[in-house]
Amino acid sequence: MSTVPARSLGFLAAAGLALLTTAFALGAPVASADPGYDHGLTARTILSGLTLTHTFTEAGTSTVRQEALADPDDITRLGRDIFVGFQNGVNPQGQPSSSRNLDSTVVEMTPDGQPVAQWDIEGKADGVTADPQAGFVIATVNEDANSSLYTITPGPGGGVQHYSYSEPLPHLGGTDAISILNGQILISASAPGTTGTPAQAAPQPTYPAVYSVTLDPSTSVATVTPLFYDEDPAVAANVGPTWGQTVKLALTDPDSNEIVPPDATRFAGDFMLTSQGDQQQIFVDPSDPSHKLRVLSLSQSVDDTAWPGEQGVLYATDSTNDAVVAVTGDFPDGPVVAATPCGANSAPATCPDPPKFPPNYLGSLNPWSGQVTALSVGGVPFVPQGGLLFVSDRQHQDQP
Repeated sequence: MSTVPARSLGFLAAAGLALLTTAFALGAPVASADPGYDHGLTARTILSGLTLTHTFTEAGTSTVRQEALADPDDITRLGRDIFVGFQNGVNPQGQPSSSRNLDSTVVEMTPDGQPVAQWDIEGKADGVTADPQAGFVIATVNEDANSSLYTITPGPGGGVQHYSYSEPLPHLGGTDAISILNGQILISASAPGTTGTPAQAAPQPTYPAVYSVTLDPSTSVATVTPLFYDEDPAVAANVGPTWGQTVKLALTDPDSNEIVPPDATRFAGDFMLTSQGDQQQIFVDPSDPSHKLRVLSLSQSVDDTAWPGEQGVLYATDSTNDAVVAVTGDFPDGPVVAATPCGANSAPATCPDPPKFPPNYLGSLNPWSGQVTALSVGGVPFVPQGGLLFVSDRQHQDQP
């Protein structure tokens, strides 16, 4: 394990001396995001959905209409370009929007926000992730039920292919975020129990939390295999009294996922699933046959996660303002998250409800304590919701 700079120890001061003492007794490094440090982060809008339109046929009619794009969510990068899924008001089981639209739109844009191309796909686009080896973008639709996925191959000779899952999804929900690890497609099994009876409400030990998916382009079938389940055992990863104890998961909201960068302070190279409502992140090495899980409990509900690590740009979606923004500045050490207080299972029906349940904000995450600390972001009004994508200056330079 790598050691963290001494200045980062200040993060745990609020947690009390007992927690800090426990961390050192267990031999664990202590990481921090330095909540008292002004990182000089600034957000600027690089693309507004209001500047783009798509054409659709009203559900149940032959009426063709045009409307502006809305509700940007997940975001990814293929080559030099950025791809964003706009959900356009489509509902989580694929039901039409208030304008009777059934289609989301995936937009390709340059790093400075200039549109390059766009594709409509039927359903609510939730996960949008690039597979660089295959040369396409994968998009899942309908996070609660009636789910399927698409591949989008940009450029001449490319196009859209629609895939159906190989079986009714056994967790009785939909699919959401996507990660690619060593060619393996990993997809969150979101909204477990949505189509079941009250007795089948989540969590259930037979509900997969994540699927490993293989695509057959000749049949347009996506074959799903469970990676791990909603009630599997996991090792508690928070520094403190529960450190190293085996606990049983009880996941009700598998949502975003990521591959932790190989140079991260902790969990390097692991696949990470965020269970948003449960305020937990689960880590696993998919190449390990035992699939041993570690679980980090968070002080706040979060959506997406990114690891800045060096100079570059954090791209983020803001569905409140129908915008894609670029955040620059001196990023903190460790993960940066889109904190979503109203996404917690404990959130009140009327939310935001400050101070305990404020609006969404950009935050830093201590990967040892699970503490989320708000970051100050200047520039345009910015409400992070959905995707985060960090692209370093070096990555920009490496692409032709």
